[in-house]
Amino acid sequence: MAETSALGQKPKPSFDASNVAFIWPPGKRQMPVIQSRSYADKIVKVPEMAESISEGTLKQWSKKIGDYVEQDEEIATIETDKIDVAVNAPEPGTIKEFLANEEDTVTVGQDLLKLELGGPPKSGEKEQGNQEPKAPGPADQPSSSDPEPKKDEGQSKQESAPPPPTPQKKPEPPKQESPPNPPPKEPSPKPQEPKKQESKPKDTAPLGNREERRVKMNRMRLRIAERLKQSQNTAASLTTFNEVDMSSVMQFRKYYKDEVLKKTGVKLGFMSAFSRACILAMKDVPAVNASIEGPGGGDTIVYREYVDISVAVATEKGLVTPVVRNAETMDLVGIEKGIAELGKKV
Repeated sequence: MAETSALGQKPKPSFDASNVAFIWPPGKRQMPVIQSRSYADKIVKVPEMAESISEGTLKQWSKKIGDYVEQDEEIATIETDKIDVAVNAPEPGTIKEFLANEEDTVTVGQDLLKLELGGPPKSGEKEQGNQEPKAPGPADQPSSSDPEPKKDEGQSKQESAPPPPTPQKKPEPPKQESPPNPPPKEPSPKPQEPKKQESKPKDTAPLGNREERRVKMNRMRLRIAERLKQSQNTAASLTTFNEVDMSSVMQFRKYYKDEVLKKTGVKLGFMSAFSRACILAMKDVPAVNASIEGPGGGDTIVYREYVDISVAVATEKGLVTPVVRNAETMDLVGIEKGIAELGKKV
């Protein structure tokens, strides 16, 4: 080798297998291997609230299952007797499972949700998700050819349509004239059906509108109602009087009482005016006509769409308080008439 180099020939390069990369099979490139990391799941619990509060109501979820949340991002809201507590994500991750439902009562330290720790989903995963629905593309192509034969079938049906109108020869009408026996049987049941239908609405009409709307109180409002009722039972209550100018009502009654008595036979008093004023107030402020119902002192407010007024009436047996139903549908004369009729029944 030394002699050849002396003659000016270039030395042959030595073979180093470490610098050669073999690709097999030839003509194909090796795909990169994607390594997936598995992250641990973390259980998010109900945080500590005020000193005197140990439980609350899960009011709402701010996120959904599968949503990615950053650290300290709000996930849910818990409502207590005093304040609303926000539940935040302790670490970034994806919501995997809810361990409680809305309107459930949860305590401090209770498991609330399962969070899969880690970063947001990569864009590569989204692209794979977009490629999957593209697979049924070839199936759509034959479907595009399907409507074409349907159109041909529609055309064939249209072509076949003209033959049926040909048998429009009506030999049947003369045959129908021959059997006159069925008509006398039909009129007999017909008058019975409308009579039954007329009797049904008569039973339901006097009831009027009796709709109610129920609204569940939140924990804070429920606690306020309990405290107010407690103070009403323990503290001394006073009755207050407000003076009202009734000169207009007195002149109205003096002017129309004789005319109303002649036409309707009902005495026009002041009770109908008081009742009508209460009805208008209940329409403007529905809470005046509402009540609290439910177990344990009540947890639901019931708003009524109707007005029932109890009026004190002096009778031979003593003072009674009959109830005038659906007073919102009555005028002054109707209220007076209803009070008089109830007084006679008692």
